Amino acid sequence: MAKVGPRDTKPEMIVRRILHALGRRFRLHRRDLPGTPDIVLPAARKAIFVHGCFWHRHEGCPKATIPKTRVDFWLDKFARNIERDRRKEHELRDAGWDVLTVWECETRHPLVLKITLRDWLGRTGSHFGCR
Repeated sequence: MAKVGPRDTKPEMIVRRILHALGRRFRLHRRDLPGTPDIVLPAARKAIFVHGCFWHRHEGCPKATIPKTRVDFWLDKFARNIERDRRKEHELRDAGWDVLTVWECETRHPLVLKITLRDWLGRTGSHFGCR
């Protein structure tokens, strides 16, 4: 677990490249915001979390498997991750931020992701995303 980097992951880099292609500039990992969003567009008050399907339990994704050893440990850890993600997203929304969660598996389809991001960025106060 210690080797899993919290920033500059391949899925995050894909999202960042798409945002640049859309002409958007952003800030990274704003620690002054709840949950330290991966990507923040401050002027638009939009925050993006790029979640790994395994660690954050993307429902229905084949990558969201449960390890065969220490099952109780993993179930507890995943439950805490999910609860923390929901809590931080609600805190951001309550503070007036629009939040989008991009899942790791969604970055495998960059054209679809680009359309999703373009549409989400063009809206104000929308609640796009999987949650």
